[in-house]
Amino acid sequence: MLTPRNTLPGGSRPCTRWLLPFIVIFCLPLLCAGPAGPAFAGREIPVLVDGLPVSFDVKPVLQNGRTLVPFRAIAEALNVAVAWDGATRTVTASGGQTTVRLQIGNSTAYHNDAPVVLDVPPVIAGGRTLIPVRFFSEAFGCKVDWDAAARAVKITSPPRPMTVMGFYALGDSATSSWTDLFQKPYPAAGPGNTDVVGELALGWYSLDEKGRLLTRSRTGWQRPDGWEKVLEAARSYNLRTEMVVHLTDQDGAIVNLLSDAGAVSRAVKEIAAEAGRYHGVNLDFEGLGYRENGEQLAATRAAFTAFASRLAEKLHAAGLGLTLTLHAPNSVYRGYDYRALGEAADRIVIMAYDYGSKPEPLNLVLQAVQEAATAVPPAKLLLGISVPSETPESIITKVGVAKRYHLGGIALWRLGLVPGDMWQALRTTVRPRVAGDKKFP
Repeated sequence: MLTPRNTLPGGSRPCTRWLLPFIVIFCLPLLCAGPAGPAFAGREIPVLVDGLPVSFDVKPVLQNGRTLVPFRAIAEALNVAVAWDGATRTVTASGGQTTVRLQIGNSTAYHNDAPVVLDVPPVIAGGRTLIPVRFFSEAFGCKVDWDAAARAVKITSPPRPMTVMGFYALGDSATSSWTDLFQKPYPAAGPGNTDVVGELALGWYSLDEKGRLLTRSRTGWQRPDGWEKVLEAARSYNLRTEMVVHLTDQDGAIVNLLSDAGAVSRAVKEIAAEAGRYHGVNLDFEGLGYRENGEQLAATRAAFTAFASRLAEKLHAAGLGLTLTLHAPNSVYRGYDYRALGEAADRIVIMAYDYGSKPEPLNLVLQAVQEAATAVPPAKLLLGISVPSETPESIITKVGVAKRYHLGGIALWRLGLVPGDMWQALRTTVRPRVAGDKKFP
């Protein structure tokens, strides 16, 4: 979706809050064959949740054939709340429909009030509470593995309900969005992969510099013949839809549009008139702020924010929502005021990709999310994921970023490019929220 590239600065062009004064630590049975214990003594044991490394103030250790893992950061990543009763020396963990209760020195734990006999009772050592991770992980639907080769603990969280948006755009016979989604050649439709995707962002519109809404653009975005059939199929499978208005600032096209009051009025009016066919609008204005700085950059940011605010007001009056698809805050395109735009729009898709390597570098994706989340409530953010840049394994990690930071969901660029094994990987980590009323939840 991104026409130019995000680059590193100086590069080429383009939680849960805890009240506990201690860290909860879990004891992990070794899953590898052979004797355990002193062989790994003194060696740091990496712990990953959904492929993301977890930082601890106490290093995980091996003891008596068990891996002791500091739990606080893991629990935060899994969104599990923990309470400590000092009088009874009991830990209670709650998440969803699950409650787990463990008592120091007691080999009987409780899972939703049902007693469970533990291999190792919880203990206090060095001012820390240690409890068995296998019991906990199974109770909360997690999978725990010991990677013998990497000498690491890998925890996979259960599928989490979130928004899963799929960008639907034109493709050739091998990259058809229709066939990828419905798993049948057009115009036949089946459930296909609609159990993974809950929303369609339909890349069918653009604008000219006079603010006229176009169904065919110079960048190749266009509304296909038979587009009505797509909307009909989306309704059949309870998929939310939004019209994507895509424009790049090539030759100053966006800046020229935003500087013309008449063009802005026309664009808002024509977009709002067409939007009634959908649940809302996805505004994808790309390339703003490249090589700009100072007053010029400030003016570009203000003009785009004013346009988005005006469009949002018009859409909201009609019961429709506005999503903004934006370059990541750590890209070279600085023309987006995330804080102000987050106040105007219902949601923001962070295009945290096209950094120049594949899979997309985790440190830069994390940086993009962290910067965005300081300006916009995380629930209003969707992590954009470029499917061609990822593997089935790495996409689980990218979804893990959305989970770790409690984002509203993910957005996949694009349908037509998702291979079968990646669809299966997504099924293990997300459940799409079911479409509701017109305006976005």
